[in-house]
Amino acid sequence: MLAAPATTASGVVSSVASHRIHASQRSLSLFQRRRNYASSLSVPRHVRKLFCVQVKVPDGVNIEQGEEDETCELVNGVDLLIGEGEDTIHAYLLKAVKNNNGSGVLFLSDVFGFEDSATRDFAYRVACNGYNVLVPDLFRGNPWRKDQPRSQFDKWLQTQIPLRVSKDIDLCTKWLIDEFKSAGISEKLGLIGFCFGGGRLIETLARDTNSNFATGVCFYGTRMDPSLCNQLQVPVLFISGDEDPLCPVSVLEEMERNIKGAKVVVYRGRGHGFAHRPESQEEDKEAEDAFVVTRTWLQEKLLASVARSVV
Repeated sequence: MLAAPATTASGVVSSVASHRIHASQRSLSLFQRRRNYASSLSVPRHVRKLFCVQVKVPDGVNIEQGEEDETCELVNGVDLLIGEGEDTIHAYLLKAVKNNNGSGVLFLSDVFGFEDSATRDFAYRVACNGYNVLVPDLFRGNPWRKDQPRSQFDKWLQTQIPLRVSKDIDLCTKWLIDEFKSAGISEKLGLIGFCFGGGRLIETLARDTNSNFATGVCFYGTRMDPSLCNQLQVPVLFISGDEDPLCPVSVLEEMERNIKGAKVVVYRGRGHGFAHRPESQEEDKEAEDAFVVTRTWLQEKLLASVARSVV
């Protein structure tokens, strides 16, 4: 992967300020504002090339320079530094270009972190469907590594202080909201969480007193707290397998009963992580179906909310 320096969030904001849509321009159609916002977040070509690796290219096929640039037009991406001083965290922003629908999604990773290839591939697929996806580094540069002994997991997890993780998630939420408010598009976000991030998704929605989020999609969330259900004010889609010991179906059913508008989709014979770590990108029908279900849910619950908020 080509190397490129991280960009501070304030740097991104300042670099696109001259292209921003002023809030007073509400007379513009939603479509026009979305297209203008898509243009406003353009990033330099040397950064764009980082994200060509997310596109699956058949073995033996050579990509010429022109073809590579065309591929990059699907999604732009940039590494960000959000916050100041000790509160600064790294994040990764993926933005749809030609089909940008003006909606933002905060993406909470599993324990392998925001640089993990499976996480980035799934986030890329979401962005390809028109979204602006922000993936924060929830572990401050210290994700769980696949080569670590399982016996060390609980000790590692204790280093991920819940209050610090929550503050980082809230900081990234505020950054996204500020971006969309400045663009005059929408102040509603979607929230996606996998495994560890799925558990944090429930906590995030429970403390969302400002109603920043329109919906959530929770993939086999771990360490979820059902007692928080009565604090959630938006519908949540739960996706898991019935052979996942880390996300019991009984817990999901309890949460479905206690969250208004919630829905549980369970895949028989599937275990933990099947949707974003499929056995085969080409042949895993359940993983593909889970993505289609997610895409439909976001269209119905997030895009409809965005349209209502700007009318």
